[in-house]
Amino acid sequence: MALIDPKFGVCFESGEIRIRHELPAEEVVESAAARIRPILLETEDCFHMKALKALGYACRELPRDAERVRAVRAEWKTRVDPATPVDAAYRVLVADMATGKEHDLDAHRLALSWIYGDVVHHNTERRKEGDPFGLRARFRAAVPLVAWTMVATIELLAYIEALCKDGVLQLRTEVFDAQVALKSTVWEERAQMFFAPVGTEPPSGATTSLPEGWLPLCKDMDLSRLQTIFGGQFLHPAISARATTPPSEDSDAGQPKGGDNTTPTAHGAPQQAVKDWQAELIERWRAMQP
Repeated sequence: MALIDPKFGVCFESGEIRIRHELPAEEVVESAAARIRPILLETEDCFHMKALKALGYACRELPRDAERVRAVRAEWKTRVDPATPVDAAYRVLVADMATGKEHDLDAHRLALSWIYGDVVHHNTERRKEGDPFGLRARFRAAVPLVAWTMVATIELLAYIEALCKDGVLQLRTEVFDAQVALKSTVWEERAQMFFAPVGTEPPSGATTSLPEGWLPLCKDMDLSRLQTIFGGQFLHPAISARATTPPSEDSDAGQPKGGDNTTPTAHGAPQQAVKDWQAELIERWRAMQP
């Protein structure tokens, strides 16, 4: 939670009042806003108030817990769904000195303008409402809302876990065991790889045999010419022992005869060159078979 911890301060300097805003990196808040979006939306199954309503029913005969749920519901309405601008933390008033046009928006609507206008939906009405105040004002208003919603959600989860432990709720264990975030985005796994010419019949299922025309990829093949549809190298040369660098434009080493010095790729390459390369790979693989 330290990454979503807004800090505000007021200082007096040379007879001036200066307000300092120390906010987290925008991409961190964007990631958090994307995570909490369904918690903020009434139409989503995991909308925060829906969970509180269900807990209120489950705790209806437990006066202490029922009172706690009511208090949490009231706080949510004040912080996340204020009925009036007065309930919001602050209001921003701006004026266009050239046109004389004035704009007035509370912090809550400014925050939603950033969340739904700048980040997750690009809602034109939200953007139009928040545009006169600028991106910085929209972001400044959104950070406290996102941070508080994250804390409230974590507290709600802890409360639900406590109710399950006490036997008030009976939920499936997989509800708490489901993976919701990756601890690492770098991993290595054992695998088999196969390739086929474009147009070959694809596999019909994960456990069925590969249709005719699919061949296994092995370490003795020249991997440098296997490329993605975007033209990038498919396998990293540092971890592909047989990978080689394609010939440069001023060298004809290893180029097909006939003057065609185009290195075939799966994107933007001459079709005949790709077909010739695929046929070459198939012949090489067949020659290696017992």
